[in-house]
Amino acid sequence: MTTHLALLRGINVSGHNMMKMEALKTMLENIGFQNVRTYLQSGNVFIDSEEEASKVGFMIKQEIFKVFGHEVPVVVITKDDLKSCFANNPFLKEKDADIKKLYVAFVSIALKKESINDLKISQFKPDEASIDENRIFIKYAVGAGKTRFDQKYIEKKLNVTATIRNWNTVTNLLAMYGE
Repeated sequence: MTTHLALLRGINVSGHNMMKMEALKTMLENIGFQNVRTYLQSGNVFIDSEEEASKVGFMIKQEIFKVFGHEVPVVVITKDDLKSCFANNPFLKEKDADIKKLYVAFVSIALKKESINDLKISQFKPDEASIDENRIFIKYAVGAGKTRFDQKYIEKKLNVTATIRNWNTVTNLLAMYGE
């Protein structure tokens, strides 16, 4: 049995794709997932399953559409993915790093380092980004709400599914893996 973390994109944000976490939890238990737990209202769901990550994501996406009628992209990651965030985030190594400006975009496929060129991040200076496999580390100069370098832009430029979490959420999700 493997514990997976499903990151659902775009639920309960600004009144869109609304679903109660208790209803989501029940729905996931009804399709066979075990030990289902959620974090916040924005779509962070731990589940235990014998299935591979890609199948878990597909099952969740299908069932959400069937039960709630929402088309919700899902990226499934592991505890090792979260640990890698801490080991490989170049912005954490900076002196006086402001974690309130640090984010991670989790993407559906592994990226090459050269994919950073496709993002044309220079257009968004002083925002910065760095690619590490299926993660894009982001340091916003002002904040996530005041940039055009967002998940929609990343998805369009790299032809991937992406969902972004702030550093505080990433830290708390890793801590929850130990519970």
